[in-house]
Amino acid sequence: MLLPALLALSIPAVAADYVQAPGSTLAFAGKYQGEVFVGRFPGFSTRLSFDPHKLEGSRLEVTIPMATATTRNADYDGEMRGASFFDAAKFPQATYVATKFRALGSNRYAADGTLTLRGASKPVTLTFEWTQGENPVLFGRAAVQRLDFGVGGGQWADTGLIPNAIAVSTRVLLKPAP
Repeated sequence: MLLPALLALSIPAVAADYVQAPGSTLAFAGKYQGEVFVGRFPGFSTRLSFDPHKLEGSRLEVTIPMATATTRNADYDGEMRGASFFDAAKFPQATYVATKFRALGSNRYAADGTLTLRGASKPVTLTFEWTQGENPVLFGRAAVQRLDFGVGGGQWADTGLIPNAIAVSTRVLLKPAP
Protein backbone atom coordinates (compact mmCIF):
# COMPACT_ATOMS: atom_id res chain seq x y z
CA MET A 1 0.00 0.00 0.00
CA LEU A 2 2.85 2.38 0.75
CA LEU A 3 4.67 1.58 -2.51
CA PRO A 4 1.80 2.70 -4.84
CA ALA A 5 1.47 5.93 -2.84
CA LEU A 6 5.21 6.64 -3.14
CA LEU A 7 5.16 5.86 -6.86
CA ALA A 8 2.23 8.23 -7.38
CA LEU A 9 4.19 11.02 -5.69
CA SER A 10 7.16 10.49 -8.01
CA ILE A 11 5.08 10.85 -11.20
CA PRO A 12 5.39 14.40 -12.54
CA ALA A 13 2.23 16.50 -12.64
CA VAL A 14 0.60 16.64 -16.05
CA ALA A 15 -1.22 19.72 -17.25
CA ALA A 16 -4.99 19.35 -17.42
CA ASP A 17 -6.50 19.51 -20.90
CA TYR A 18 -9.52 21.73 -21.53
CA VAL A 19 -11.75 22.76 -24.40
CA GLN A 20 -13.93 25.83 -24.68
CA ALA A 21 -17.43 25.62 -23.26
CA PRO A 22 -20.53 27.53 -24.47
CA GLY A 23 -20.84 31.11 -23.24
CA SER A 24 -17.23 32.08 -23.98
CA THR A 25 -16.43 35.43 -25.62
CA LEU A 26 -13.63 36.92 -27.69
CA ALA A 27 -13.95 40.66 -28.27
CA PHE A 28 -11.96 43.54 -29.73
CA ALA A 29 -12.27 47.29 -29.32
CA GLY A 30 -10.80 50.39 -30.86
CA LYS A 31 -11.73 53.86 -32.04
CA TYR A 32 -12.76 55.14 -35.44
CA GLN A 33 -12.49 58.93 -35.75
CA GLY A 34 -12.60 59.15 -31.96
CA GLU A 35 -15.74 57.00 -31.60
CA VAL A 36 -15.34 53.66 -29.75
CA PHE A 37 -16.32 50.49 -31.58
CA VAL A 38 -16.57 47.00 -30.13
CA GLY A 39 -16.66 43.74 -32.02
CA ARG A 40 -16.77 40.02 -31.38
CA PHE A 41 -15.64 36.77 -32.94
CA PRO A 42 -18.55 34.45 -32.04
CA GLY A 43 -17.12 31.44 -33.89
CA PHE A 44 -13.75 31.13 -32.09
CA SER A 45 -12.56 27.92 -30.42
CA THR A 46 -10.01 27.28 -27.69
CA ARG A 47 -7.93 24.33 -26.49
CA LEU A 48 -5.83 24.70 -23.36
CA SER A 49 -3.40 22.46 -21.54
CA PHE A 50 -2.62 24.21 -18.26
CA ASP A 51 -1.33 23.51 -14.77
CA PRO A 52 -0.74 26.69 -12.75
CA HIS A 53 1.86 24.81 -10.66
CA LYS A 54 3.83 23.54 -13.66
CA LEU A 55 3.67 26.17 -16.38
CA GLU A 56 6.34 24.67 -18.63
CA GLY A 57 3.92 22.03 -19.94
CA SER A 58 1.17 24.53 -20.80
CA ARG A 59 -0.19 25.28 -24.28
CA LEU A 60 -2.99 27.55 -25.53
CA GLU A 61 -4.45 27.26 -29.04
CA VAL A 62 -7.16 29.59 -30.34
CA THR A 63 -8.72 29.42 -33.81
CA ILE A 64 -10.66 32.45 -35.02
CA PRO A 65 -12.84 32.30 -38.16
CA MET A 66 -12.51 35.82 -39.54
CA ALA A 67 -15.84 35.82 -41.41
CA THR A 68 -17.63 35.67 -38.04
CA ALA A 69 -16.24 39.05 -36.93
CA THR A 70 -19.05 41.45 -36.11
CA THR A 71 -19.52 44.90 -34.64
CA ARG A 72 -23.30 44.70 -35.23
CA ASN A 73 -22.91 47.58 -37.68
CA ALA A 74 -23.44 46.36 -41.26
CA ASP A 75 -21.25 49.13 -42.76
CA TYR A 76 -18.35 48.42 -40.38
CA ASP A 77 -18.71 44.64 -40.74
CA GLY A 78 -18.61 44.62 -44.53
CA GLU A 79 -15.48 46.78 -44.60
CA MET A 80 -13.85 44.91 -41.71
CA ARG A 81 -14.26 41.49 -43.35
CA GLY A 82 -13.10 42.88 -46.73
CA ALA A 83 -9.67 43.16 -48.34
CA SER A 84 -8.60 46.33 -46.51
CA PHE A 85 -8.93 44.80 -43.04
CA PHE A 86 -9.27 41.06 -42.30
CA ASP A 87 -9.60 39.92 -45.94
CA ALA A 88 -11.63 36.96 -44.69
CA ALA A 89 -12.04 35.54 -48.20
CA LYS A 90 -8.26 35.18 -48.65
CA PHE A 91 -7.37 34.55 -44.97
CA PRO A 92 -10.37 32.71 -43.51
CA GLN A 93 -8.89 32.14 -40.07
CA ALA A 94 -6.45 33.56 -37.57
CA THR A 95 -4.68 31.51 -34.92
CA TYR A 96 -3.02 32.22 -31.60
CA VAL A 97 -0.65 29.64 -30.12
CA ALA A 98 1.16 30.14 -26.82
CA THR A 99 3.68 27.71 -25.33
CA LYS A 100 5.49 29.95 -22.83
CA PHE A 101 3.62 30.90 -19.66
CA ARG A 102 4.71 33.09 -16.75
CA ALA A 103 3.20 33.52 -13.29
CA LEU A 104 2.40 37.16 -12.44
CA GLY A 105 1.00 36.49 -8.93
CA SER A 106 -2.53 36.41 -7.49
CA ASN A 107 -3.84 33.87 -10.07
CA ARG A 108 -2.58 36.07 -12.92
CA TYR A 109 -0.45 34.74 -15.75
CA ALA A 110 1.07 35.78 -19.06
CA ALA A 111 0.95 33.58 -22.15
CA ASP A 112 3.62 34.52 -24.67
CA GLY A 113 2.49 33.34 -28.05
CA THR A 114 2.24 33.95 -31.76
CA LEU A 115 -0.75 35.46 -33.51
CA THR A 116 -1.09 34.56 -37.17
CA LEU A 117 -3.43 36.97 -38.97
CA ARG A 118 -3.62 37.83 -42.68
CA GLY A 119 -0.60 35.59 -43.32
CA ALA A 120 1.65 37.47 -40.85
CA SER A 121 2.88 35.86 -37.62
CA LYS A 122 3.93 38.12 -34.75
CA PRO A 123 4.45 37.74 -31.00
CA VAL A 124 1.51 38.73 -28.78
CA THR A 125 1.29 38.37 -25.00
CA LEU A 126 -2.04 37.52 -23.42
CA THR A 127 -2.27 38.37 -19.72
CA PHE A 128 -4.99 36.48 -17.92
CA GLU A 129 -6.64 35.68 -14.64
CA TRP A 130 -7.24 32.01 -13.90
CA THR A 131 -10.21 30.87 -11.85
CA GLN A 132 -9.71 27.24 -10.89
CA GLY A 133 -12.41 24.65 -10.46
CA GLU A 134 -14.07 21.76 -12.21
CA ASN A 135 -14.92 24.19 -15.05
CA PRO A 136 -12.24 26.89 -14.86
CA VAL A 137 -12.42 30.33 -16.43
CA LEU A 138 -9.66 32.21 -18.26
CA PHE A 139 -10.23 35.98 -18.44
CA GLY A 140 -7.57 37.63 -20.61
CA ARG A 141 -6.46 40.80 -22.33
CA ALA A 142 -3.97 41.67 -25.05
CA ALA A 143 -3.08 44.58 -27.29
CA VAL A 144 -2.66 43.85 -31.00
CA GLN A 145 -0.82 46.27 -33.25
CA ARG A 146 -3.10 45.99 -36.28
CA LEU A 147 -0.63 47.45 -38.79
CA ASP A 148 1.91 44.70 -37.94
CA PHE A 149 -0.59 42.32 -39.56
CA GLY A 150 -1.64 44.55 -42.47
CA VAL A 151 -5.06 45.14 -40.94
CA GLY A 152 -6.37 48.45 -42.22
CA GLY A 153 -4.26 49.11 -45.27
CA GLY A 154 -4.41 52.02 -47.71
CA GLN A 155 -6.39 54.98 -46.38
CA TRP A 156 -7.10 52.98 -43.21
CA ALA A 157 -3.39 52.89 -42.27
CA ASP A 158 -3.81 56.44 -40.91
CA THR A 159 -3.60 56.03 -37.13
CA GLY A 160 -5.47 59.33 -36.79
CA LEU A 161 -8.56 57.52 -38.12
CA ILE A 162 -8.03 54.21 -36.30
CA PRO A 163 -5.26 53.84 -33.69
CA ASN A 164 -2.74 51.08 -34.28
CA ALA A 165 -3.37 49.36 -30.93
CA ILE A 166 -6.56 47.31 -30.79
CA ALA A 167 -7.64 45.95 -27.40
CA VAL A 168 -8.57 42.27 -27.31
CA SER A 169 -10.37 40.64 -24.41
CA THR A 170 -11.59 37.13 -23.81
CA ARG A 171 -13.55 35.21 -21.24
CA VAL A 172 -13.15 31.53 -21.93
CA LEU A 173 -15.30 29.09 -20.01
CA LEU A 174 -13.57 25.73 -20.02
CA LYS A 175 -14.47 22.11 -19.53
CA PRO A 176 -12.28 19.00 -19.40
CA ALA A 177 -11.27 17.81 -22.86
CA PRO A 178 -12.93 14.56 -23.94
